[in-house]
Amino acid sequence: MPRFFVSPENISGDTITVTEGDYNHIRNVLRMRVGESITVCDGQGSEYNCEVAGYSDGECLLTVKERIPSTVELPIEITLYQGLPKKDKMELIIQKAVELGAVRIMPVLCERTIVKLEDPKKEQRKMERLRAISESAAKQSGRGILPEIADPKKFADAIADAKERGCAILVPYENADGMKATKEAFDRAMTAGKIAVFIGPEGGFAREEIAIAEKNGANIISLGRRILRTETAGITVLSALMLQAELCSGD
Repeated sequence: MPRFFVSPENISGDTITVTEGDYNHIRNVLRMRVGESITVCDGQGSEYNCEVAGYSDGECLLTVKERIPSTVELPIEITLYQGLPKKDKMELIIQKAVELGAVRIMPVLCERTIVKLEDPKKEQRKMERLRAISESAAKQSGRGILPEIADPKKFADAIADAKERGCAILVPYENADGMKATKEAFDRAMTAGKIAVFIGPEGGFAREEIAIAEKNGANIISLGRRILRTETAGITVLSALMLQAELCSGD
């Protein structure tokens, strides 16, 4: 069944209004007729089974048949703080992080980040594209919320952000202790409920950044004996956390 996200303000009683790009997709691409079924999410954990009621002045009107809480979200909240990578790697990282259950993704400017943020208008267009990729991945994977793509922050500010949110902070680092320490850190993080995963850029984290993380209570962990690319490391950690959370939930 087709699936779309709408803002809560577009929901009024038993009527939902779909506009702009999604309106065009429903009417002109899918060519949905009055009476056909469609699923809409409010981006905050509720799903609505609807029928197309009609089209009017650039709007698609839906009639709500049933409202149900989403059952696909993880029992933990994961934020991925991703060291800003080169080229279009961030697009792949966001797509996979959303599929794996992250609720929030923040690009992070690290000491060894190669990419430079210079033109504000150009960077704004990039952020809009990243948010569109997040929405597309959320639709494809059946998410009940629309994961947030936060504006970039410098590493120290990102660590402070995670600490302020009350997250258990996990920082993979090539010089960390073995996998036993990683398992113990994962177990502690599960009990915290909110987890921040920090992934370095192509050159990895500087030792000074690791010191900042440790000073703020971060768990410095190993991901094994192999060196992983930045786009692989985040997917690895999120996959492990997702599976552990699902197993612990008993579903």
